Amino acid sequence: MFLKGKKILLGVTGSIAAYKACELLRLLQKEGAEVRVAMTDAATKFVSPLTFASLSKCPVYTSDGNPEGRPFQHIDFPRWADIFLAAPASADSIGKMANGIADDPVSLCYMSSGHEKWIAPAMNSTMYLSCAVQKNLQTLRSFADTTVLESPSGKLACGENGPGRFMEPAEIVAALKQFRSKENDFAKSVLITAGRTEEAIDPVRYISNRSSGKTAVALAEAFWNAGFQVILVHGPMDVKIPNGILEVAVQSAQEMYESVLSRQAEVNAIVHCAAVADYRPKNISTSKIKDSRSQFVLELEPNPNILRDSVKNKTEKQVIVGFGLETDDVQKHGKEKLEKSGADFLVLNTPVMPNAGFGFDQVPFAILEQGKSVPELTMRSKRELAAEIVNKVRQKLEDLGA
Repeated sequence: MFLKGKKILLGVTGSIAAYKACELLRLLQKEGAEVRVAMTDAATKFVSPLTFASLSKCPVYTSDGNPEGRPFQHIDFPRWADIFLAAPASADSIGKMANGIADDPVSLCYMSSGHEKWIAPAMNSTMYLSCAVQKNLQTLRSFADTTVLESPSGKLACGENGPGRFMEPAEIVAALKQFRSKENDFAKSVLITAGRTEEAIDPVRYISNRSSGKTAVALAEAFWNAGFQVILVHGPMDVKIPNGILEVAVQSAQEMYESVLSRQAEVNAIVHCAAVADYRPKNISTSKIKDSRSQFVLELEPNPNILRDSVKNKTEKQVIVGFGLETDDVQKHGKEKLEKSGADFLVLNTPVMPNAGFGFDQVPFAILEQGKSVPELTMRSKRELAAEIVNKVRQKLEDLGA
């Protein structure tokens, strides 16, 4: 989900990990969320309410606050929030939330919240693995509105190693961002090609390229966060595919061609981000070609053009985005490729700038549109590129009435 503009109520309970809730609050704010805090009495022994009040710029809900001035905080705080997040959640607070006990600010807010609820446990391994805590966690997982985050294994504050560790704040934020609620579902689908293809010469050698798949994975994550169903048809890659993405693994350009064309009718948009080999060996040796140190001639034949054939098969309300990598006369060749392909958009990029392109997190790019002038290439992150493509595809789909 997008956290920008979200209102998050952070429930802090009695755990040594309470100090990490300060970092969590700042990371949520960095994502554009507004955060308020509720604390149990035990939590205030680890971190003062003043600290959270200063960071959130809002009074903290505690049991020893001013009940006469704000008698309905246990209703007002959760009603204000879009998300309730108990982090860290102690064994005591987990037991209360699982069994309907509401006698402190955090358990009261959990009980009164009518929105998404997230629990991040933190405790000693023995406590975490106890029958009582495991039963309470299972009870919370059975609630339709509650997500329990996994508690990773590692070194604990007591010096022991094992499960029960508080999930790192950055990982909690990533989990929130990856989650898609029903209200965020855009009911649209996109197919993205990713990675590189490998064209076999013999059983051990092949023709390929340096594409890492980073841009395509950034695109998949951005479309997923925007509410799209995402199909990732990918060749070999160097990056991990995010959870929730439907992946279809292929090896050669021909396999990618068949996979994309067979699924085209199922999706609203196709983004051709893979670095597909233009040519393949005409004849593949069934055994390893011996090293004779003599001249070797490899005859090639063209691969099918996935972009052009998908454009030929596109429906009136379908959007197609191509990618073009050029090393010279970049804008001229990019415009020619857009016109020749017939795609709605062409992402023009070049790997010739230092510290950009293959394997890096930034790339110089411009997004070309049919009937418009070619803009200058600008150096930006691949995540920024992905966000811009998502916005253009969504707008185009809306214009088409899809």
